[in-house]
Amino acid sequence: MKQLLKRIFSKDAKNSQQSTDDIHPDVERTPYELMGGEKGARALANRFYDIMASDAYAKPLYDMHPQPLDRIRQVFFEFLSGWLGGPDLFVEKYGHPRLRQRHMPFPVTAELRDQWMYCMNKALDMEVDNPVLREGLRQSLTQLATHMINSDN
Repeated sequence: MKQLLKRIFSKDAKNSQQSTDDIHPDVERTPYELMGGEKGARALANRFYDIMASDAYAKPLYDMHPQPLDRIRQVFFEFLSGWLGGPDLFVEKYGHPRLRQRHMPFPVTAELRDQWMYCMNKALDMEVDNPVLREGLRQSLTQLATHMINSDN
């Protein structure tokens, strides 16, 4: 996943007039670090679930999640931590994410993917100030969410 993010940001670097020293992940500064480390990753995870819980558009997606959302917020933060290049908290606790396999018991449709991305896009807009990082994450998360689709209806 880290290599995927590197490729995305490398493409953006070629198209950007800004200095890559301050805005692009590299070996020394991962997306996790550019977002503010644990605080930034946790804020993104929490904002995502706050939006899901409060926006009527995402109600079908929200209704699929176990309540209360406290545990799933923590698990999502742990996933994001490693996915963004920080500590691999999810892997340490649960093993390889195998996201598609873990989501197979649930019918994930294109509509649910769109609801998920709607919440994530709003969360990214609110929590990630760096525009290049935000757009790179948006692209990568869209690919990831699309990969989760396992049902036509």
